[in-house]
Amino acid sequence: MAKVTIYTTTMCPWCHRAKEFFNENKVKYEERNVEKNPSWAQEMIDRSGQTGVPVIDVDGQIIVGYNEPALRKALKLA
Repeated sequence: MAKVTIYTTTMCPWCHRAKEFFNENKVKYEERNVEKNPSWAQEMIDRSGQTGVPVIDVDGQIIVGYNEPALRKALKLA
């Protein structure tokens, strides 16, 4: 199974949708809320070059924003 990390904020609607997508497809993920831990915010910026959320890391492949087709491809979902 893929290693999935999602960088989020509490009020981000696209972050919530991405987590719903993971749950619907039984994808295990680690959530890193950048509001709660500034080092996660810097980690997200270093890995993606982005300051907006969600940023999703699927086995080292960075997906910026909620992009269902890209997530399906990275996770090898039909």
